[in-house]
Amino acid sequence: MKKNEVVPVNNSVNNEEKGKMTIYDYEEKYVKRQNTKGIKFLLNLIIVLIGVVIFTCLFLLVIKIYEMQEYAGYGAGIIAIILYIVFFIIPVVKVMKSDYFITNVNRTHAKEAKAHNKKVRLNIATKIVDFNATVSGAGWYDSAKVLELEAALYKKDDKRIKDALTDLYNGSVRKTAKEIIHQAAKKAALYSALSQSSKLDAAIVAFINLQMVKDLVFLYGFRPSDAKLIKIYANVLENTLVAYGVSSFDIGKSAVKTMGGIVNKIPILGSVISTVIDSSIQGLTNGALTTIAGYQSIKFINQEYHLQSVLDEIEIEETENDVSESVKELEEELKNEKKDKNIKETPTEA
Repeated sequence: MKKNEVVPVNNSVNNEEKGKMTIYDYEEKYVKRQNTKGIKFLLNLIIVLIGVVIFTCLFLLVIKIYEMQEYAGYGAGIIAIILYIVFFIIPVVKVMKSDYFITNVNRTHAKEAKAHNKKVRLNIATKIVDFNATVSGAGWYDSAKVLELEAALYKKDDKRIKDALTDLYNGSVRKTAKEIIHQAAKKAALYSALSQSSKLDAAIVAFINLQMVKDLVFLYGFRPSDAKLIKIYANVLENTLVAYGVSSFDIGKSAVKTMGGIVNKIPILGSVISTVIDSSIQGLTNGALTTIAGYQSIKFINQEYHLQSVLDEIEIEETENDVSESVKELEEELKNEKKDKNIKETPTEA
């Protein structure tokens, strides 16, 4: 090795020197008590609320057009149904059907979770390789890294698959995710600035946010857990309601009250929103909030990927040995207690 050569940090080596994290350490640091049924119910409730808001906005727009011209109203109704299916139902269904890592597990289910996560990594790698081969000019993934991923898949080398995926996520995928978020934010800003309708604004922002989440999930190849999806879709719902509120009230200082604490998330808006008195503030607000939702989404996705990687390095077998040793120890104690009891119960000779 050269004198001044920088040696890359190898986390697995460091873990071995310090002592690998046990499943007990993982539980204490990362695992949270969760009501699975409650989380699923809340997630479905938020999705339904988004659907209701979008449906209401589209319905009111169709009614308004119908009152102006009957046949135009029928046409608008058909278009609204198509938009609802394409930009709400399909994105949500695709996200919900996507693979996800199991990371919130205790020692009882850790082994099964690791096996599941290994299968998910394999599916992600296969999807990325197939996408890169079939979609020309997309430029989402680094072709050289995808070739490494393909070679790892061919040899069924799980470690190489993990390394290639990590390189992709830290490189080209991160760059592409930022581009997806930027494009979605720009669309939300431009379209809502031009619409001049609170109902249309809300529908546009909801559609763009939902599409952005779906594209990010497709890009990474997996979705966050239900608990994280609740926060992501709550952001979408919040952005939709803010988009409706900004357009419905007088632009200016009253808009600050309409958005409440949302403005605090975007430092630039605090000064801009009270001085700019035109429709451009609607676009700035909706674009900024879409950007926040996008970056929070990839933050949750990266957290899940990190946690499954940590879990994968844990030696579950040690826990199984501990259980076996504990059972043997208990068995010996019970045998000794039985012997002592028999000795006490045996009558002594006179």
